[in-house]
Amino acid sequence: MIPLLYVGCHELASSQRDADVLSLIEEEDLKRFTFDGLKRRLALHPETLSRILDRFEDEGIIKKEKDGYKVTTKIAKLKVQKTRHYENGVPLLQSYLPSNMQTQQLIDGLTGKWFGLLRWFGLTQDDRGITMKWITEDGGIQINAIIEDSLLTIEAKFLRENNLNRAISASYQLMTYLGKIMSSRHLASHVGYFGDSNVFLMSA
Repeated sequence: MIPLLYVGCHELASSQRDADVLSLIEEEDLKRFTFDGLKRRLALHPETLSRILDRFEDEGIIKKEKDGYKVTTKIAKLKVQKTRHYENGVPLLQSYLPSNMQTQQLIDGLTGKWFGLLRWFGLTQDDRGITMKWITEDGGIQINAIIEDSLLTIEAKFLRENNLNRAISASYQLMTYLGKIMSSRHLASHVGYFGDSNVFLMSA
């Protein structure tokens, strides 16, 4: 039986893969995402994903841009059938951002960047703040950088592997890159590490 992907659009989706892609966009509350990030997240063949995104673009659900895709407001009007469920993220690192650093500076410096184990996935924005998302090259772990006011939290989602050491390594690679952005502006930060039962602070 062909699943119903959404109600109220001009056509009904014809495959479970379409449902998986739209459900993930909704679940992650993505505002922007990249083709490569979504491909790794769902482990889809590039040609398959390309056809799915073309259909969504024709429906006006997403809009292709120079640096990826933008999710339109039309998605809010759809009734998406949830097909996946992932546990909440595991907090790994936390940093209080310098008071003289504008949030947009940090977002601009990190958005779209690849480094170490991480490949850019996409961005979410809501009333609480902004979440920037990366995924490991093999699609096993997702790393989120959440900015709420002056607080930056880095968390991991374990998708196809439960490797805490690898997630921590990836989070430190992100913090190293973030440190370079701060250093270029002669800024400092305090970092809190969450691991096992110990918590400690490092000053930079």
